[in-house]
Amino acid sequence: MRDGHGHRGKFKEECRNRDGGKAQTFRRGRALAFLEKLTITRATLQRQLNDPAFEAIKPVISGELKATEAIMEEFINVFQLHELPEEDNTSEDTPAGEESNSDESNNGSDES
Repeated sequence: MRDGHGHRGKFKEECRNRDGGKAQTFRRGRALAFLEKLTITRATLQRQLNDPAFEAIKPVISGELKATEAIMEEFINVFQLHELPEEDNTSEDTPAGEESNSDESNNGSDES
């Protein structure tokens, strides 16, 4: 009977490796799509917060904005989505090496 259990373990391992991580990639893609939807919702709420037409419900919009941002932060941490959609990743993805590149581009613009 032990041989049967050993075989099943190998079979499970083969099945796990057979898909090449496609299921995990699919789930990650769906998580990123949901995060993008939350980002759009946050942008909409920010725009409404600054719009005089929504002055009467400004406290409600502000509360929804804070809740959306809290959900986004928790979602990023739980699903380990530390890279944000393209419009938000400029501030977080600047390692020390890239800062020197931006200094060089600033020096180039000073010469113009």
